Amino acid sequence: MKQLVLDLGAEPAQSLDTFQVGANAELTHLMHLFAERSSREHFAYLWGDTGAGKTHLLQGLAASPGARYIPFDAPASQFVHAAGTTLYLLDDCHRLSARRQIDAFALFNQIREHGAYMVCTGPVPPAVLQVREDLRTRMGWGLVYQIHGLSDDQKIEALTHAAEARGLTLSASVLPYLLSHFKRDMRSLSTMLDALDQYSLETQRPVTLPLLRDLLLQENLPLESKE
Repeated sequence: MKQLVLDLGAEPAQSLDTFQVGANAELTHLMHLFAERSSREHFAYLWGDTGAGKTHLLQGLAASPGARYIPFDAPASQFVHAAGTTLYLLDDCHRLSARRQIDAFALFNQIREHGAYMVCTGPVPPAVLQVREDLRTRMGWGLVYQIHGLSDDQKIEALTHAAEARGLTLSASVLPYLLSHFKRDMRSLSTMLDALDQYSLETQRPVTLPLLRDLLLQENLPLESKE
């Protein structure tokens, strides 16, 4: 049997509706207002751990008309306001080069001048972000929200719903084991769920703990224990 290729770096299409809300109800509501351009605040900064959902939210917002997603390594042309673009989404601000920090500072000013909207992300609050002082000040212009990751129970609930939606039956031990021995962010867990579904179909075996262990062994994936 051919080996599955499990690409944990793949970025599936994201939307605001597929974001797992958890303890982020107020933030999620705000992001919908930004998508509609109906928020009274025009600037927001989101921070949280890797895998909490920062990029997920930005990519969901990027699906709205007139939005521009800007990765930290985008060319200078992406840091210039353009007619018809009303929402700018700057990801991984802590990784901006010195040159792009200057460009981002200028973009903040242009956005305010034209009444557009902007959402930025980083791993820490803007007050302690390692960027230029003037840019750090701009990032604190609007609302600042921490994205709270899901608890283990919430992750299991979300993954169970996702499995049920595709008609996939999981044995009770699969998800707890996955959380204890694999990457714990929802993107990686969802990718593994896809792989388990495919592997189960190819092997004609139910999704049980032995099947999960076989898949991890086949893919030579490092196990990560939370203990």
